[in-house]
Amino acid sequence: MTSTDQPRKIALVTGASRNIGREIALSLARQGVAVAVNVRESVDEGQAVADEIIRQGGSAMLCPGDVTDRDSVDRMIAAIELRWGRLDILVNNAAVRKEVPFSGMAAAEWHRTLAVVLDGAFHCTQAALPLLSRSAFGAVINIGGLTAHTGAEHRVHVVTAKAGLVGMTRALANDLAEHGITVNCVAPGMIDTVRKSASSSAVPGHHGSRRTLLGRNGSAMDVSETVAWLAGDNARFITGQVIHVNGGAYLGG
Repeated sequence: MTSTDQPRKIALVTGASRNIGREIALSLARQGVAVAVNVRESVDEGQAVADEIIRQGGSAMLCPGDVTDRDSVDRMIAAIELRWGRLDILVNNAAVRKEVPFSGMAAAEWHRTLAVVLDGAFHCTQAALPLLSRSAFGAVINIGGLTAHTGAEHRVHVVTAKAGLVGMTRALANDLAEHGITVNCVAPGMIDTVRKSASSSAVPGHHGSRRTLLGRNGSAMDVSETVAWLAGDNARFITGQVIHVNGGAYLGG
């Protein structure tokens, strides 16, 4: 597909500047999906993702915006409608995952984490609903996490937010079914990613206390290909589900 062709589907991927979000954007583009690449601050990295998609013959645009701010989200959706006239796929990937001991956690850190994960998914899904409802392929895919199901030390804010996302997925699957929109959650675990800041550069603590059955960690592409499948034509009878991508770590203990 060239950048001038009309793409078959349009997707918005939040938090798409690096790691899993970046790979999701690229995997969708390989399926011929046009991708709106959302970032909050990492504009240069987000533009690099969009440029890579375009270089590979796809269609993409940068959509900077804060998912916790409804006005910002509304502007993103308006820009997508102006560019392509529709939206078929929403991937709620934006998240923050800083490890903080509960005893020393500031309320601001707690609220910020829940705001990005839960408020962000709420704002983006509700704002996108009018466009998704007009699609024959409407799909919302939330990116959860292994620790939402197992717990983890120093991540009570992250675990709580991701667990809430599972509940939101199941509730929205009921609410949006009348529009033909599927809603699912992909829960990555034991995925090797690159942390941006020095404060979050260490391997997550739960990686040291768990093991995969396969004896190795996964890659961002393992997650992104699962998302691309859920967004594709062959997963239209799947909704309200949590798909675990963790090499068996949920079972491995």
